[in-house]
Amino acid sequence: MNYEQELDKLLETVVTEGASDLHLSEGRYPTIRISRQLIPIVSSTILTHEDIKEFVSLMTGGKKDFDTNSKEIDFSYKFKDKARFRGNAFHQQGSLSIALRFIPKTVRTISDLMLPVELEQFAHKKQGFFLVVGPVGQGKSTTLAAIIESINQERAEHIVTIENPTEYLYEQKKSIIDQREVGIDTESFESGLISALRQDVNVILVGEMRDRETMAAAVTAAETGHLVLSTLHTNNAAQTVDRIIDSFPANQQDQIRIQLSNALAGVLSQRLVPRISGGLIPVFELMITNNAIQNLIREKRTHEINTVIETGSQEGMIDMNRCLAELVQRGEITLEDAYSHSLNPKMLQRLV
Repeated sequence: MNYEQELDKLLETVVTEGASDLHLSEGRYPTIRISRQLIPIVSSTILTHEDIKEFVSLMTGGKKDFDTNSKEIDFSYKFKDKARFRGNAFHQQGSLSIALRFIPKTVRTISDLMLPVELEQFAHKKQGFFLVVGPVGQGKSTTLAAIIESINQERAEHIVTIENPTEYLYEQKKSIIDQREVGIDTESFESGLISALRQDVNVILVGEMRDRETMAAAVTAAETGHLVLSTLHTNNAAQTVDRIIDSFPANQQDQIRIQLSNALAGVLSQRLVPRISGGLIPVFELMITNNAIQNLIREKRTHEINTVIETGSQEGMIDMNRCLAELVQRGEITLEDAYSHSLNPKMLQRLV
């Protein structure tokens, strides 16, 4: 097998078919994911252990053998001038597998992605902490990239991204954009964040809040006059606030509550729902921090945040159930899919 030629053919299939992911596993056909459905490429061949090792070597610059300690490798791979892929190669039951996520070459705008226009206000902010949350594979990185691109197009700022691995590559327009990859350009998210504060930075993008130290550094950066953007694997705004606070020891939680109430600009929770006409359509919950939200965070009443969001549409807040109900009424999604993506189906029932 000509591995370079075969890999190019598989990645070309991802691009032309509009797939989001490519899976390469021993003993299986290469498989792509389109609109959440896994589809084997039966015109290809069933892959062997040697095939996977050669593909890993091609995409990681010659590293055929996985790290003996971690047994997995995170990497990014540029496919000609067409796209990039975020990859993870890993061991499983004595076999090897690769999962590749497609990252388009062009950074799409907020309107291109059908994101709410209310997001533009966060691109205009000079400081604060803004999080995009949701399960894996719901478009969080793409949304953050759209916000960075909005800043890049509109004003001259110094933007530093800290990612693992680097995903979207930005064409520098009005802004200076420095992209740092954990493990290559910086030791960790935390060290990259702390270092950024000495780099005359305006905007910091942190690929993921993975630990307490990174969260603490991000909140501090937002408090000290920077706009900090990041992601968390949480379901909604209230859970996001709780997750951050609960990451700290009990004797530090009162302090982080105060800091977070002052620094947090907003939280967008998003999902990608199957569209009746084909493809996926985003749905959202958007919390915009106001005095009421700040008080709820400080007073340990985060369970009441949902109510503020439900009644805060005049301030630009978006309730996910209302978003789902509107899409059902417009014939964009099925009622069944709306219920399956709702965090409060009883409330949704009243709206549809």
